[in-house]
Amino acid sequence: MTQSETFATHIERHIPFLRRYARALCGSQNAGDAIAVEALEKAIEQSGNLTESPDIKIALFRAFHEIWSAKSVDAENGDEEDHLHVRAQKNMAQLTGNSREALLLHAIEEFSYNEIAQILDVDRDRTMELVETARQEMKDVVAGRILIIEDEAIIAMDLQSIVTEMGHSLTGIGRTRDHAVKLAKAETPALVMADIQLADNSSGIDAVGDILQIVGDVPVIFITAFPERLLTGKKPEPAFLIAKPYTEEQVRSAVSQAMFFSSTETLIKQ
Repeated sequence: MTQSETFATHIERHIPFLRRYARALCGSQNAGDAIAVEALEKAIEQSGNLTESPDIKIALFRAFHEIWSAKSVDAENGDEEDHLHVRAQKNMAQLTGNSREALLLHAIEEFSYNEIAQILDVDRDRTMELVETARQEMKDVVAGRILIIEDEAIIAMDLQSIVTEMGHSLTGIGRTRDHAVKLAKAETPALVMADIQLADNSSGIDAVGDILQIVGDVPVIFITAFPERLLTGKKPEPAFLIAKPYTEEQVRSAVSQAMFFSSTETLIKQ
């Protein structure tokens, strides 16, 4: 096996999770996947003598961050036609630079502080400060109404406890596709959190599709034991994704990130 083949073999396993990170930052599958492709190309160009998977993963995310940082500056200085992302940019402007990125890398992608320091090109102490700053800043920015679609009562109660403790309220908990759609019609949510497989063998993905046709473009967080299946980049897929079993910090981080891309009509400023 040649060096280039070794690099390709190692990097392939990390691409779905780069997509997850990119989509969460952008609030969009298309935008996130596009930057992920650029990062992949850049990482390949810069691969050099990298042959070990951990080094390759860090290099891949570092390449992404270099591109993302440049695009973030362009977005701040340009005219953005997407009003949803204009609102998101205004919310993000209240945050310390790199704090949102550091929190996602730590809570969702589960990088160590040392690894995040390499990706963001800061020292370890600064990385720890950024993660803690993000936790404090993001919980103070926005709160809204959340619809949970989950058929397992214990998980639903756990999610409810986490999001209400964060200051959000619930529109309800749907156990089936039809029940979830009924709840969405009764009260428009600012965010939907959905399991994939529901009580009557209906699909959380289908339920979300129905809901978005009714309430318009609101962010959705899917929760699944098989995240790789929704990170292929080959079809319409979620921008926000949590893997089961999840941690409380992962839920908090994903909810806070997603709320930046919600409609101002369904949010309450803190």
